[in-house]
Amino acid sequence: MNRSSGYGKLVRDRIPQIIRGNGAEPVTYVADAEEYRDRLRDKLGEEVAEFLQADDARAPEELADVLEVLHALAADLGVDARQLEKIRQGKATERGGFANRIVWTGNR
Repeated sequence: MNRSSGYGKLVRDRIPQIIRGNGAEPVTYVADAEEYRDRLRDKLGEEVAEFLQADDARAPEELADVLEVLHALAADLGVDARQLEKIRQGKATERGGFANRIVWTGNR
């Protein structure tokens, strides 16, 4: 059953503890592997949207949230942060990064 389109949302591991500390009792369950991957993908979209709406002061915090989800997605795929960085570096070496601010508008 794919619940990612239904109710609830994936939250950070300590959120239930924080909710309890605020005097409420959270209702939670642990997602199976398929639902977890679906919810991580949903969470990535959510965090990217929050980054896109953030002002410059809040943007670094939102980027950190995006990075946390990326690390979780990579781990779910069996790739650790070091391996992910190696893949990123390989692509940057082969195709470049984005530091030069190049905008492509087509070919002649």
